[in-house]
Parts: sequence; structure tokens; C-alpha cells
Amino acid sequence: MLTLSKAQAATQAAQLALVRPELAAAYTVALERWMGDRKLLLLGLPIITEGHRSNATQAAYYAQGRPLLYPLAELNRLRKVAGLGPFSAKSTEARRIITYQQAGASNHNHMPSWALDVALLQADGSLTWDAGALLLFARLVRAADARVVHGADWDHDGRTDDQAFHDWPHFELTA
Repeated sequence: MLTLSKAQAATQAAQLALVRPELAAAYTVALERWMGDRKLLLLGLPIITEGHRSNATQAAYYAQGRPLLYPLAELNRLRKVAGLGPFSAKSTEARRIITYQQAGASNHNHMPSWALDVALLQADGSLTWDAGALLLFARLVRAADARVVHGADWDHDGRTDDQAFHDWPHFELTA
């Protein structure tokens, strides 16, 4: 059975401590339900990759994928300020937009955070962001607290095919 190391468990607890209690509770209930289903565990173990995000990190993430506004040198400067590693000139990741929110505008930027991002830990230690598995996890989170919105269903209608932008790993608490 897939389990977290002590260090990974401590990191998860630290991440949960930085998000709104209601969101942490919904995530915890969903995770317990996921872990109680052997078939779901075959898809991986949901883990939080990010809860609270500093404005510096948000600025670096926003710059990513916008080379006309943020040439590589400026992107890497922002990443350095945020404590993130640089991208090389050949990096495809540097060209991928990962957020549409500028610093201070993301629900991740609040303290405690109104948002968290989830990945699936695999048995070999790698992470995946499988859309289908994340959708299954989203249903468990939403069942735990209907105020949580999944980043692939922004309008909260239970459908993902009517969204202009999918942020599969993202979960946020609405007021």
C-alpha cells in the first residue's frame, strides 16, 4: 500500500496548516475516503503540492509562459526572488502558462490560503497530474464540502467540458 514517509507526512501537515480550516477539512475527508478504496489508490495517493503561495512565487508563476512580457532573464530573476530554480533557454516548461492570476490576486496568496493544488504520488515516488484521477478526487472533495470549487469546474455545474480554462490540480474554497 502506498504511504507517505515521515518527512512527506510532515510536509503535508505543514501545507494543510496554511490553508483555511474548512478547505483542510474537506481535503482530509476526501483523502480518507480515497485511501479507503484500493482501486482509487492504484491511481496514486493525492498529496498537496501547494497551499499558501507568496506574492513573489505568484509573480514568478504569472511570468511563466509570457515571453513577450517577461523574457527569460526577467523570468529567471523573478524565480530567483521567489527561491525557485532558473529555467534554461531550451525549457519547454518556461513557455507553459500555469496561472492567469498576478501576485496578490490568487486565492493561494491569502493567509490562510483559500486554495490548494493536488498531485498524485506514484509508487515509484514520482508525481502525476492525471486529469481523470484528479476529477475523481474532486468529486470526493466536493462531497465533503460543497463550497469547494475544482479548477476544472469553475462554474460548479459538475461538467468540465464547458470551461475555458482547466486547472486540474486546483481546489479552492468559495465564501
